[in-house]
Amino acid sequence: MVKHFVELPISKKPTDVDLKKLKEYFKDMPISEILTGLKFAKNRWSAKDAGTLKVGRKSIIKKEVHSVTLEQAQWRLKNWKMMIANYRRRGYSYPTISRIKKILIQKSKKKSK
Repeated sequence: MVKHFVELPISKKPTDVDLKKLKEYFKDMPISEILTGLKFAKNRWSAKDAGTLKVGRKSIIKKEVHSVTLEQAQWRLKNWKMMIANYRRRGYSYPTISRIKKILIQKSKKKSK
């Protein structure tokens, strides 16, 4: 089997662990898969750099309900129309909003028992 070599300019000196991982990836994976992964990573990096990367739904929901107290959950549910308007202004989808509401209902019931 003929070994091919690629020389790449990089911005930071890789550690020995990094080099070992890279060698393993290039050894085990086909080039087309590596390029697909790099394209995805580049697009994600560009979006993150530009500030347009949208976080996933699970992390949005966790961020909204993580440290909500019983009183806050009840207040949000009583003022739900206003909360929907705020969530829509932030760009949340209706399924995400309904998941937030479901967890708020659980929190308001769980602690009041």
